[in-house]
Amino acid sequence: MIAGVDAEVLGLLLLAAFAAGWVDAVVGGGGLLQLPALLLVPGLSPVQALATNKLAGFAGTTVSAVTYARRVPMDWRTALPTAAVAGLAAGGGAGLAALVPAAALRPVTLVALVAVAVWTLVRRAPSEVTALRWAGRRHVGTAALLGLVVGAYDGALGPGTGSFLVAGLVGLGYAFLQASAVAKVVNAATNLGALVVFTVAGATVWGLGLPMAAANTAGGYLGARTAVARGSGFVRVVFLVVVAVLVARLGWQVVTGR
Repeated sequence: MIAGVDAEVLGLLLLAAFAAGWVDAVVGGGGLLQLPALLLVPGLSPVQALATNKLAGFAGTTVSAVTYARRVPMDWRTALPTAAVAGLAAGGGAGLAALVPAAALRPVTLVALVAVAVWTLVRRAPSEVTALRWAGRRHVGTAALLGLVVGAYDGALGPGTGSFLVAGLVGLGYAFLQASAVAKVVNAATNLGALVVFTVAGATVWGLGLPMAAANTAGGYLGARTAVARGSGFVRVVFLVVVAVLVARLGWQVVTGR
């Protein structure tokens, strides 16, 4: 028994965490698997589920970010300032998490995901080589603005954060593989920013979050290596599949109110 969870439920949570780590490392969106699983744990409040999800997610995204950085050219001049802004925004979003009803954000998220999916489908497959749309301060400023918006969303709610980051970075001119690499650095920062606020508030369930963090880390390491080996084309396909599943799930929630 860990945190009042029996062995069978814990096994399912660890499996969800491993799969979430893999999906997050490739293209983002692992919260689609991990957060709903946590919400099924008896006695766990939504805020506790969000906090514990951030603990596991931070471990996995950090490992996948390091794995990407060792194998893919990383644009640190963009990744670091964007991550700093996104981390602070996520902390602010986490502070509002208990005040903002998920039902109010779901329709907006659904429309945004549909737009991302359509844009990705109609846009020709990107080059394997990054060709940034802008240079210098304009590029970094636009990336930081992306981090601000997505970071605040991640702290308050979270599903699809990695997918939004990848889509935004591809829009800035990164190939899918490079976009996924930078997104992992930014996503690690958003997870950390939200986790700090949740922990100060006493919402993190460490006894459950730490084993899930280990499983998420294993999935993140494997996912990052898979993405690097298969390239941008593979990442683009997984991206579209994850976004389609996110749209289906959020669409069901909006229609049914569940």
